[in-house]
Amino acid sequence: MNLDIKLHKHDLPDQLKLGNIIAVDCEMGGLNFKRDPLFIVQISTGNLDAHIIQLDRRTYKAPNLINVLKNKEVKKIFHFARADLGFINQYLNINVENIDCTKIKSKLSRTYTDRHSLKDLIKEFTGVEISKQYQSSDFGGELTPAQLKYCANDVIYLHKINDNLNQILIRENRMRLYEEAIKFIQTRVNLDIASFKDDIWSH
Repeated sequence: MNLDIKLHKHDLPDQLKLGNIIAVDCEMGGLNFKRDPLFIVQISTGNLDAHIIQLDRRTYKAPNLINVLKNKEVKKIFHFARADLGFINQYLNINVENIDCTKIKSKLSRTYTDRHSLKDLIKEFTGVEISKQYQSSDFGGELTPAQLKYCANDVIYLHKINDNLNQILIRENRMRLYEEAIKFIQTRVNLDIASFKDDIWSH
């Protein structure tokens, strides 16, 4: 499988056409968005391509990227949107509009398993076994070809996964439940930012 991987320094190129449904993922220096830096945002149009934006961590100025993420007409597919949105909010200072989350869709549709990682979804819906070897590597310096491929793998399959999960949700009459649940995502991120990590609905 030939992937079209492009590395962009600091921002997306001017006049780049990405379409109205994109897959988005982030690479960070850890899981604490108040401490750890946001290194990379990667985007795919679903056509075996990946645009990998290595952000300028001095300024985090990326107007083209920000415009895409804020565009209400562009659907953004994430896997575990909660984490990515926290870092995007913290470092790019925006709320992302028009979001899908394959982890939430998986938990609502794939009740026959407790395995909802991206790796598991890729294997089930594409038959591809991806390596997560570089998940914990340093994305803050010069990126190796292996790291670039890892970043690409995190987004190139999301369109297909999202479509398959939609079919299950519709078949099982749970799409309305998902649509109501995803409305809460920005509030869940805001709770994380306010340091409410626990389930506020629990007893």
